[in-house]
Amino acid sequence: MNRLHLLLCAVLLIPNSNAQIEDSTKQLAHDIFKQLIEINTTDSVGSVTAASEAMAQRFRDAGFPESDLRILGPNDRKKNLVVRLHGSGKHKPVLLIGHLDVVEARREDWTTDPFQFVEKDGYFYGRGTQDMKDGDAIMSTTLIRFKKEGYVPDRDIILALTADEEGGTSNGVDWLLKNHRDLIDAEFVLNHDGGGVTANHGKPEFVAVDATEKLYADYRLTVTNPGGHSSLPVPDNAIYHLADGLGRLEHFQFPFELNNVTRAYYEKLSTVTSGQRGEDMKAILKNPPDMAAVARLSKDPIDNSTTHTTCVATRLSGGHANNALPQTAQANVNCRILPGHSPEEIRQTLIKVFDDPKITVEYVGAIGGATGASSPPAPPPLRPDVFRPLEQSTLTPPEYPPTASPEKLSTATTSAPTAKTSASGKIRSIVRWIFTIGF
Repeated sequence: MNRLHLLLCAVLLIPNSNAQIEDSTKQLAHDIFKQLIEINTTDSVGSVTAASEAMAQRFRDAGFPESDLRILGPNDRKKNLVVRLHGSGKHKPVLLIGHLDVVEARREDWTTDPFQFVEKDGYFYGRGTQDMKDGDAIMSTTLIRFKKEGYVPDRDIILALTADEEGGTSNGVDWLLKNHRDLIDAEFVLNHDGGGVTANHGKPEFVAVDATEKLYADYRLTVTNPGGHSSLPVPDNAIYHLADGLGRLEHFQFPFELNNVTRAYYEKLSTVTSGQRGEDMKAILKNPPDMAAVARLSKDPIDNSTTHTTCVATRLSGGHANNALPQTAQANVNCRILPGHSPEEIRQTLIKVFDDPKITVEYVGAIGGATGASSPPAPPPLRPDVFRPLEQSTLTPPEYPPTASPEKLSTATTSAPTAKTSASGKIRSIVRWIFTIGF
């Protein structure tokens, strides 16, 4: 619960960031969080529509008129919720987005029911507790609080709770852009699906805010073969070809890269990081970079993904009978591509890595059926009107003035490439802006 309360305090738009949040607001955040976790919103059998309708009722109960609530989508299970809190109209609206769908969860893989909200030993358990029904609860609670307090911002605040960020074919942001852009047209977008509070043994150290990201790309690998009876094996085996190619991918690493965002991230984070890790951060900033330092930092999955394009096998299938030579073997390779590189460039690299003409490599697109930039652009400068309030108020009591620390790209987001075009038709960036704080 502490994380939820802290993040609730951190929302950029709260009119008085130093005000104490009432117990009733805390309870509301908790109740919405629990309610969302216990609604199954997986692609296979769940219903995003059910979650959208539940949240719409919360907003009705808080006094939002029906005209400011829209539930709409491509089919009965994938309906999105769009809510508008009216402001003075001095500025163009701001759009808040969050996905309601969650990754599939098999009961046998969990010690608790993934669709029951469990509180145990200071932790929450349930599918979506981190990705990202906590954020959905925070944003919903904040708008409800604004409405109840009669707060009128200087711009409309639009909240879009959407489908199919994690999977499926009905990405909600993409669908709204194509079918109801007027409902979500805004000056800029804030996406809760990333960043957050980083703590060391329970002590908050900094807050991360994503504003740019790597590009998501899936590739289908296929090997075909005439097959035959398993009693007469031959060296030309579809599964062996695919396995050998994946083995070469396992040992391949894309080149180390820093761009203006990640360079600024390590420049600033190195000033507040001690020991070998801090020294390695300084060393990778040299020209040329210290490759021994790169190797040490790359042992950390986050640092590795921050400084490299990554590709990893995530699914595998092959053969059709136990007593037959496989005629087909397939695998999915999931890549997260650094800004400035295209899916086709990475596909060509994969072909060279596999070094086997038997393996065909097909780009199959992004998750959720979303469309977006073919190659992420270089991040533009950060907007002072967005980040200055964060510097002044984000999780920071008056006695602890924030210290601006590093920018960082998000390595895992999948809806923002589409959302970046929804603000004003301009492609915006990814960046993580971090503030070190003391508690």
